[in-house]
Amino acid sequence: MSSSLMLSCETQKLSLTVMPSSTGFTSVQTWSCDGGCDISDKKLNTLKDRAREKIQMAHSLSVGGGGYVCPLLIREVFIQVLTKLQVCFVQCFSEADRDIMTLANHWNCPVLSSDSDFCIFDLKSGFCPLNGFQWRNVNAIKGTRDRYIPAKCFFLDALCCHFGIMNKTLLPLFAVLCGNDHVNLPVMETFLSKVRFPLGAANSKGRRHHRVLGLLNWLSRFADPTEALDSVLNHLPKKRRGTVKELLCRSMEEYVQAQGRLQDFFQHGAYTCPDTWNPGLPPWVLAALARGQLSPFISDALVLRRTILHTQVENMQRPNAHRISLPIRQVIYGLLVNALPHVRNVAWDALPPQPPTFSEVERINKNIKTSIVNAVELPKDHSDLSKLTELSLASRQMLLLETLKVKQSLLDPVPAALKLPVAVSCYWVQHAEATLKLHHLQALLLGMLLGPLRAMASSPEEKAVRGGGAETLYAELQRVKAPPGTRLDLDTAHVFCQWQCCLQMGLYLNQLLSTPLPEPDLTRLYSGSLVHGLCRQLLTSASVESLLRLCPEAQQLYEHLFSATRSCAPAELFLPKGKLNSKRRKQKKSGISWSENRVGTTLNARSWHEGSNPFELLMVETLENEEAPELK
Repeated sequence: MSSSLMLSCETQKLSLTVMPSSTGFTSVQTWSCDGGCDISDKKLNTLKDRAREKIQMAHSLSVGGGGYVCPLLIREVFIQVLTKLQVCFVQCFSEADRDIMTLANHWNCPVLSSDSDFCIFDLKSGFCPLNGFQWRNVNAIKGTRDRYIPAKCFFLDALCCHFGIMNKTLLPLFAVLCGNDHVNLPVMETFLSKVRFPLGAANSKGRRHHRVLGLLNWLSRFADPTEALDSVLNHLPKKRRGTVKELLCRSMEEYVQAQGRLQDFFQHGAYTCPDTWNPGLPPWVLAALARGQLSPFISDALVLRRTILHTQVENMQRPNAHRISLPIRQVIYGLLVNALPHVRNVAWDALPPQPPTFSEVERINKNIKTSIVNAVELPKDHSDLSKLTELSLASRQMLLLETLKVKQSLLDPVPAALKLPVAVSCYWVQHAEATLKLHHLQALLLGMLLGPLRAMASSPEEKAVRGGGAETLYAELQRVKAPPGTRLDLDTAHVFCQWQCCLQMGLYLNQLLSTPLPEPDLTRLYSGSLVHGLCRQLLTSASVESLLRLCPEAQQLYEHLFSATRSCAPAELFLPKGKLNSKRRKQKKSGISWSENRVGTTLNARSWHEGSNPFELLMVETLENEEAPELK
């Protein structure tokens, strides 16, 4: 069934609207996703806090603890899946929440999301939290071939009825008093400390749960937000009231309908960005951002001259994996630097000419820091972003390959779908740390065969011509995958994290240059469990030759991939094992234990959407039979 869908995803936050069907059940309708950071930068502190949390969780995973860190390219993979399923989607220019609410109410659709902010929005047809879906409980509709998944739907009216028909316009004030992504004032503790908890209640549900109930119970006494806000301010020191009132009122506006008409995108393929996000970007850039053809990373660099580099499960004792792709990012910044001439820093004019800079929020050890990065100065014909699409294919391709330090001739034998990943791999082997070994490269290239093997195995001539070799090899590679809970070699993990960083920035540069190389199928390109499993196999008994003899066609493809990357790799990568073992023995004598970098790691069962959700306590089920504390 072809459908259209509206996506909201901030890092890994997502939302969609679902539309009732003729059967009385709902079908996915539109997907809308957050774009870059808001031009006001009001969530910067929240984003930095989340970056720190992600580092701690990644560290926990790297040493065998629990947690969940989304893959670096999850957004790009998801967009490719939506495209394959012919699901229409839009990427908003900044935060998508208000646009989603406005579109859902325009279409009378519920919203599906992991973001508990939608408990506060006044949605006509309700809000379906992702963790309320019984994904494994697929039901059939009697007398039809249609199927459905049971889910819960949250309605604001039901919440307000639970608190004595409370005015729903009070809920935005409740959200900002509790502390959301936009406001978290320590001075509000002066007000919130007035909560009086019932005896013994805090032991059952926790202090935060009962503070929420107390605040809702107290707000339900007021007729409107103005009256309630005045009462809040009366609890604060007089000198702080004006500032706090202004901040609270501005934050409450985040829960009213947006001015934009996102429905225009689904009708005409374009929509006007809101006045609050109108930096004067070239039309082709705005169109590409809306279609998800450019990443929010690009819009952040364009508008804020600041980007956030997300941490993976890597070796925290080493420099962060993104360092390897810095030269690629500098070229990206060089292409973007002249896009907004009116944003120039006036202080630049008073100084001698110097390279324009961008800020990068990155991991250092187990914390974050902001680094200043110079943009690369590019030829004049590349300096006007508005005319970048007018450059010839040859010029755009040349810039991409020069950045990745690979010659076009090396890629000629490589299939079109793998040219960009192989070019990125050529860059990777030239810039990777000394921990990169031959078996890492072999495992990576063998993993790239998975997509072509699947296509070969499903072709009609598979058994007739190939004798089932592709199918057999595909099954063998699936068997090699490391099962969950397998011990993780941190050096190997770090090397592959570096490759993913190179691929991410290679993709972004390729997209910015209007794809001079075809975009690869990311859903079949890389499997972490496969490459880690292959590394173990190649270090013990298996060899590349023994694996590939099952399918001569796959062997020939592998040889093309290996030949291209080998031409760019340092000679040390191909030292005989004897010399490598000799080096390892020397390390052992000096007290360096190879096994120190091998640790166990197991993912816990918590889903990614069950993270910090400030308003998830508002689900009516959790409020039933609760004695609400009072706020004096």
